[in-house]
Amino acid sequence: MTDTTRNELQKTNVQQSPTTTASGPADTRALLPRVDVLEDDRGITLLADLPGVPRDKLDIKVDGETLTIEGEVTTPTPTGLQPAYVELRLPRYRRAFTLSRELDAGRIEANLKDGVLNLRIPKLEHAQPRRISINVA
Repeated sequence: MTDTTRNELQKTNVQQSPTTTASGPADTRALLPRVDVLEDDRGITLLADLPGVPRDKLDIKVDGETLTIEGEVTTPTPTGLQPAYVELRLPRYRRAFTLSRELDAGRIEANLKDGVLNLRIPKLEHAQPRRISINVA
């Protein structure tokens, strides 16, 4: 795990990035999902809490060395009713990570179950430990 990834994990819960749309500045504030990063000899596993984000509203992208996770929370409201009180004011999650060069971004596997995104990012073959055979002469 890179120092940048560790630093990302220590940021506050709200992230804002400067983007604009054709109609002017967009509201780009988003919640930072809680993330656990686990590492083993073969790669890393990233677990991100994304409650309320359905699969069709989840976007995972790799651009260069940057992994971006974005998701839009959908809260179904029964017909004819309007929310009187809402605690989730930012219905979007966004998190970005800088991937180490030893990770194989082309083989990322993603699963979403019960509001938890599970990303498995394997290490490149040359970065994985290997056993050296010993020949007897």
